[in-house]
Formats: sequence, structure tokens, C-alpha cells
Amino acid sequence: MENNTNKNRIAIAIGDFDGMHLAHKTVVTGAKNVTIYCVNNRFTLLQKSIFEKRYPNAVFANFDDIKNMSGEEFIEKIVIDKFKAQTLLCGFNFRFGKNAAWSALDMRRYLEPRDIWVRILEAQEFEGLPISSTRIRKALTEGRIRSANEMLGYNFTFESEVITGDQRGRTIGFPTINQNFPQGLTVPKFGVYASLTTVDNITYKSFTNIGIRPTWKVEKPLCETHIFDFSGDLYGKTVTVELVDYLRPEKIFKNVDELKEQLSYDKSSII
Repeated sequence: MENNTNKNRIAIAIGDFDGMHLAHKTVVTGAKNVTIYCVNNRFTLLQKSIFEKRYPNAVFANFDDIKNMSGEEFIEKIVIDKFKAQTLLCGFNFRFGKNAAWSALDMRRYLEPRDIWVRILEAQEFEGLPISSTRIRKALTEGRIRSANEMLGYNFTFESEVITGDQRGRTIGFPTINQNFPQGLTVPKFGVYASLTTVDNITYKSFTNIGIRPTWKVEKPLCETHIFDFSGDLYGKTVTVELVDYLRPEKIFKNVDELKEQLSYDKSSII
């Protein structure tokens, strides 16, 4: 092993990163050139495809390979043999080993006699309570997108291929792109959101409806986005959408004129 007094100790951040919220960021920025080891790859808050782009230093575990390891086996086979870790970072509530029997403190007690540093990061708070994935998921499903974004440290974001829709929007002056909502990601409260849409590395203001469109009804939740000041064919392209603010719930419109009036109001409230 290299001299552990060296500033460039091999650093590993370990956690159940189902996204990358502010508390997670505290863990992964706790050392220089840290490798992020994602233990249980659910990704309910940030798609894996986006995670990989933002954090190219991430390594994704096969959970089936590690879930039955004892705490000692996990440390010996993963922390020491696989990563040759000299500094390990984790959250205060990180648990590992079969049946989550070992804690972050157990890891510290096991490793520090070997001069492998274990930094345990304390909770990060929002509105007086610890930030957690559970709190963020709850905020999303309740339409509290601003609170969710504050805890995430970025706008709730997804990317998906543009699919063919019914093209009704263009007939009323509001052309839209249609996307299936990514599987596994927490579905926000149905309704209309102020959003930002990125096409070919250019970001536009937009508004996005997530839901079943009760006026016309669709079989499963759909993301329908009207991009401001944009024209072009995006079918088959992967487009990124960020949700910024919750504007209103879905509603049934009596006629097309009433819908157009509401969409005009939605757009004016964002501009």
C-alpha cells in the first residue's frame, strides 16, 4: 500500500445513491478524486444514464453479488481487495453487510487499526429535518417541486426519447413533444410544471404536463412539453427536461378555446 501520509490517498465514497441529493454530495466531495461506489442501484431520484454523465467516476455494484456478504466480507472483498481504499467516506446512517448488520461506526472500528481512514458525514438539514431520499420522494409526489429541488441541489431532471403523439397541440398553436416517463424514477404529482428543456445542448424555457391528460385521456402517464421559441422535428431524439415549479393540477376542459386560454396563461406565468 502507498504511504498513507500522501495527500492522494485512494478515496472511496460508499452509499445507496438513488440519486445525488445535497447530503450525498457532502459525502462524495469529502476527498480529492473520490470514486463513488453505488451499492443499491435503484435511482429513484436521478436516472442512471444522467448519473453516469454527471459522475463518470461512479462504479455500480451488482447488489445480488454483495447482499449476502457479511460486514467483514464486504470490507475485505470490496473496500480492501477491489478498491484498495485508503480513505473511505459514508453517511452517518450507512449500513451494510447481510441484513444491514454493520454500521458506519463498525466500519471505522474495523478499518482504522489498519490506518484506513473512515470519514462519517453528519446529516444535512432542510427546514430543520435531515435531508433524505424519502423526504424528496414525498415532496415530488405532493407537487412540492421547489422543496424537492432544494434538497436535491438541482432541478429534478429526466431524459427520454421523443415519441409520436396525437399532434393535437400543434393544431391549437402549442406544439408539444411527448415522452414516456422513465421507468423506476419517482413520478411527480400529476399536473403542469414550469420546466427547462435541453435540446442539442441548448436550454429553452418550457412547460410540461405529466399525467393522463383528462380532456383526452391516455392509458399511462405521459410527459408532454411545449418548448418556447423552438421549432423542429425531435422525433427519436433523447431530450432532457427539468421541472422547476408546479403550476397547477391537470383539469378537464370544456372545449378547445378554454384549453388554449389556459395554456396561454400558463405560458405567460413563466415568461
